[in-house]
Amino acid sequence: MTDWIFLRGLTRESRHWGTLAQRWQAAGLGRPLAVDLPGNGSLCHERSPASVQGLVGSVRDSLRQAGGPRRSRVLAMSLGAMVAAEWARQYPDEVAALVLVNTSMRPFSTTTHRLRAANWPGLLHMAASWADRDYCERTIHRLTCARTDTREADILAWKQIAATAPVSRSSALRQLLAAARYRAGRRAPCASMLLIASDADRLVDPVCSAQLAHRWNMPLLRHPWAGHDLPHDDPDWLCEMVARRLTVAA
Repeated sequence: MTDWIFLRGLTRESRHWGTLAQRWQAAGLGRPLAVDLPGNGSLCHERSPASVQGLVGSVRDSLRQAGGPRRSRVLAMSLGAMVAAEWARQYPDEVAALVLVNTSMRPFSTTTHRLRAANWPGLLHMAASWADRDYCERTIHRLTCARTDTREADILAWKQIAATAPVSRSSALRQLLAAARYRAGRRAPCASMLLIASDADRLVDPVCSAQLAHRWNMPLLRHPWAGHDLPHDDPDWLCEMVARRLTVAA
């Protein structure tokens, strides 16, 4: 049976999945391997590539070093979903299935859909205040999470992550550039795929996932109230939907 790889998005790392890995196993989906993008997490001291293609190369290197599976199913969100799609396009024998959460890609979506214009001033201020992790993590929570009952605990945990594996402003900007420049293929990169969008995503317009699903002729699921960070807001729903909708042969 193929194994699952988890890929996170812009400036986030494996610990930002929270309890998803445990819930994933409890749902009978197997034990996932979370891989950090360069510049983030265990690779925070590496220079982040400014292209999705460069990020793909790093993911493949990390898997080889970790003795990862030769053929993987991939759960990925946001920038991580772009990396997963490009990985499947370049190396189709290595990717058995894709679950892409709250992502967006050229040429299918406009700039203001991919990053809602109302957020641009706040993101610029966050970039200028990158050393102020309390401010930055609170801004990220406000933009990406619909659930607020665990906000203070989340922010404390995220600040601790940032203290132990700080992401540089340079890496953050290079990852943003990689996402902005990436251009997906017009054909679906994988035959087995599920696209998932959060209707209350305040960062990326869910129409981006709908357009990908339409152009690639792939199924789309929509969560009615979650924000951009769906694994944070409703991890049990995500596990249930993947277990129910995506069956992949070994």
